[in-house]
Amino acid sequence: MIIQEPKTKSSQRVNMLDRNTILILQKWRLNQKEWYLKAGYNTSKEDQFLFTNKFNELYYPQAPNDWLYNILEKYDLPKITLHGFRHTHASLLFESGASIKEVQERLGHKDVKTTMNIYAHVSPEKVKETGERFASYVNF
Repeated sequence: MIIQEPKTKSSQRVNMLDRNTILILQKWRLNQKEWYLKAGYNTSKEDQFLFTNKFNELYYPQAPNDWLYNILEKYDLPKITLHGFRHTHASLLFESGASIKEVQERLGHKDVKTTMNIYAHVSPEKVKETGERFASYVNF
């Protein structure tokens, strides 16, 4: 089922998830089936979505932004956008040691320059590590 075509060909991709996340999503799927069955909805269809409203329909596109805004306001947290989480994910991928190519493919960028220009900034911790890593290498 195609809801919206991606912006570019490279935007069509499969992102791998870790085992723990898969287990959480599988548990959610079981809960979803149980809750919706009680409400009279069939969630066994092949085109069943993972995240739906109480009527087993897709949420309106602005819903996640509204939820985020309410949480930030309720708990007096610094403002971040949903796209900000994408930026955080990219930064953490680099921090964890992922290569520029791995991050490019995960984010769906056609050109590695896009990834480099937008996401490949260096954190203060990494700047310090770079110096230590270089010294360890040359002084083996």
